[in-house]
Amino acid sequence: MRYGSSARQRMSKMNEAKLIACHECDLLQWETALTDGGTARCQRCGATLYRSLPATFDRALALTVAAAILFAIANCFPVVGLWVNGTLVNTTLFGAASSLYADGMWAIAGLVFVTTILMPALNIAAVIYLLLPLQLGGFPQKPEIVLRVLRHIAPWGMIEVLMLGLLVALVKLQHIASVVPGVAIWAFGAVMVLLAAAAVTFNPRDSWARIGGVRNNTDVSYGVAASSSTTATGARAGLFTCHHCDLLSKPPAHAHGASCPRCNASLHLRKPDSLKRTWAFTFAAMILYIPAALLPIMVTSTLFGAQSDTIISGVVYLWTTGSWSLAVIVFIASVVVPMLKILSLTYLAWSTQLRSALIPRERTRIYRIVEFVGRWSMLDIYVITILVALVQFGSVASIEAGPGAIAFGAVVVLTMFAALSFDPRLIWDAVELERE
Repeated sequence: MRYGSSARQRMSKMNEAKLIACHECDLLQWETALTDGGTARCQRCGATLYRSLPATFDRALALTVAAAILFAIANCFPVVGLWVNGTLVNTTLFGAASSLYADGMWAIAGLVFVTTILMPALNIAAVIYLLLPLQLGGFPQKPEIVLRVLRHIAPWGMIEVLMLGLLVALVKLQHIASVVPGVAIWAFGAVMVLLAAAAVTFNPRDSWARIGGVRNNTDVSYGVAASSSTTATGARAGLFTCHHCDLLSKPPAHAHGASCPRCNASLHLRKPDSLKRTWAFTFAAMILYIPAALLPIMVTSTLFGAQSDTIISGVVYLWTTGSWSLAVIVFIASVVVPMLKILSLTYLAWSTQLRSALIPRERTRIYRIVEFVGRWSMLDIYVITILVALVQFGSVASIEAGPGAIAFGAVVVLTMFAALSFDPRLIWDAVELERE
């Protein structure tokens, strides 16, 4: 069989590079060598394809083990305390979540526990499980399962949002009594820094490269290189991209779904029922946003009566007490971000449903931003958690979570699910149809 000169050149590159598909627009591209610290971006949509990080597993393991030790300390010692009438009242993070559960706010308690304790703990344990055997000269058992779990839990660990919420809570508490920052607040800050540093030094692509089974896609690359030059996307070439291990593979004939030959994850040309699920989550968030904005998220009871605070009144309180920067942060995170997420997801789903080919790059960028900022709306939930746990002085003063907190927490979770359900490759499918 003979090929043209351009096809021969492309095939000669296969010993040095392999074919990859962009997760956000499905464009097929050749992987190229990068300098250390370099980033490869999609030539069509600008998405990050991969980074060239030095294989510093030793450093990543050391940082993660240090984070594990400090994370244990952070959950054993008080986060913050209040001096009231010569008595120190303090709480741990788990104790704060337990207070919400005892008050009947089990949904909020569960959300706080999952996002600040369970998911970060699983993240730390997964990285140590993967790296420790490599350090000892062995190889972890079933690493593909752990790497898949790591990818799923990553968006739900919110230590950095917790730290900002603790800062806002401290500002509010200082108007009630003398505030004593606990050991845990410093430990959580250190955990946040260590996990961020470990994420920079730990490259999952290197771990996938060490996993046995299907190690590269030479056959796939060969077939595409030898095909028509009009083949631009994975879908056109009939190739599946695994969102867990990034492997590009050829599915069985006449099959819409398949399993990844390397990590055994389910493969689909596009996320199943992507638009339906995005619409469902977005509509639910839209409906719950109304009670989240109007109903009180916190109820303060004192000798002089009860006061209900909504999200807006909380922002006003920070502003009038002189904490202007925190007021702006809370307003953006709790009011602007949820509203813009809902509007952006509605626009993305609607324009994609209509198969619009307009400004695809800008719409993909909107999706990227929505996916990134989704977690920061949890700020108010963490503030309420700390206040409810500490301000319990019987008839003198007490704070309880209001019904608006449940609705607001649901809005945050639903918009995150909506963003995770949306498949940005559908935006570019309309562009491909217009070119035909």
